Amino acid sequence: MATRTILKKGDPSLKKVSREVKDFNERLHRLLDDMRETLDKASGVGLAAPQVGVLRRAFIVIDYSGEEPKLMEFINPEIVETEGEQIGPEGCLSLPNIWGIVTRPERVKIKAQDRYGAYFEAEGCGLTARAFCHELDHLQGVLFDEIADRFLTEEELESLRESEKND
Repeated sequence: MATRTILKKGDPSLKKVSREVKDFNERLHRLLDDMRETLDKASGVGLAAPQVGVLRRAFIVIDYSGEEPKLMEFINPEIVETEGEQIGPEGCLSLPNIWGIVTRPERVKIKAQDRYGAYFEAEGCGLTARAFCHELDHLQGVLFDEIADRFLTEEELESLRESEKND
């Protein structure tokens, strides 16, 4: 495994639509493993292949809703069902130090393939649903700052950090 460089806003690759994954091989497995290491080092919640310069429909998300955090891998994902609405703060590893208020579904069900090509469905609520949508946007060349209702001020960010420390 290796840590890959996370592309930052302004890199043209982040604005391109990713292509379907057709080969479920060692190269894909290495990409997913590298993404896992990169995400771990960056302390993020999710990472899409385009963020590390690979224009393929793949992303990973850490689901924190259970007893233990669970890393989930999604290849060729598509949303099959959504429910409700949540409005909340969102950031991105490709847009460091920028946070905005984004409206997302409260619950999201995704159909995707695993690293071996087998189909599965996964469901997420709250932060996990937000991460699913955020990473899917990356596969379409969309960054969260394009859909944010507004951006958080430094004071709001500090207040948010303080409240997270107290949780």
